[in-house]
Amino acid sequence: MPLLEVSDLRMYYVTKAGYVKAVDGLSFSVEKERTVGIAGESGSGKTSVATTILKLLPSNARIISGSVKLQGKDLVTASEEEMREIRWKQVSMVPQASMNALNPVFRVGDQIAEAILAHENVSQAEAYQRAEDLLEMVGIHADRAKSYPHEFSGGMKQRAAIAMALALRPPLIIADEPTTALDVIVQAEILELLEDVKKKFSTSLILITHDLSIISELADEVIIMYAGKIVEKADVYSLYKTPMHPYTQGLLGAFPDIRAPRRRLASVPGS
Repeated sequence: MPLLEVSDLRMYYVTKAGYVKAVDGLSFSVEKERTVGIAGESGSGKTSVATTILKLLPSNARIISGSVKLQGKDLVTASEEEMREIRWKQVSMVPQASMNALNPVFRVGDQIAEAILAHENVSQAEAYQRAEDLLEMVGIHADRAKSYPHEFSGGMKQRAAIAMALALRPPLIIADEPTTALDVIVQAEILELLEDVKKKFSTSLILITHDLSIISELADEVIIMYAGKIVEKADVYSLYKTPMHPYTQGLLGAFPDIRAPRRRLASVPGS
């Protein structure tokens, strides 16, 4: 049985102009200890998939149909009380723009410890010690647990967000654009960290990004989204070797090849 199984999932936003079909009939699965990459341009519905799985939706969002089964439990029909138990313990998220996700008025260590205290019957001291251990594991000295978010660099904030996602050792982590706004050196460090985390904790990973080069480094399988739908799904090697859908071909054609002669890059026209 897959760790996560999404079947015919539809989530629409209600607007004055009508429904916006952000997630429109998605079906995919994530096996244990595997990484599934979800790629597509801005507005394709990638982040909406993540927030629908976690049921962290704005007031104008509606789950129209479908199921999201995590270890056999359907999250679509789960109550909010049940979801509070499931989030962070069974599935956690490194949010998009996680550099701004930390609360600016609380120390970083306290924020990680709070997630542990909310779900486990441990003392404040034990939770804080675990928070320090998590920071050490992601490459931040334990002394920095006493720091506020504004005292961290962008890369350190991203590492802290990953530490928080690992606080309860969930079997599934969703990383939404984990390298956004980071320079290429720090991007490489974060990608290496995610790979190390996956191996150390035997977790599964959903990696959401618009950058296909990141997908090629980490993912086992790739989903290409366009306008809320899956247009192509394949293992990572097959997708890069023989992309079948014109949209996928366009995305790959937009990447320059430093080994090839100079050429005009492909573009994906809008409607």
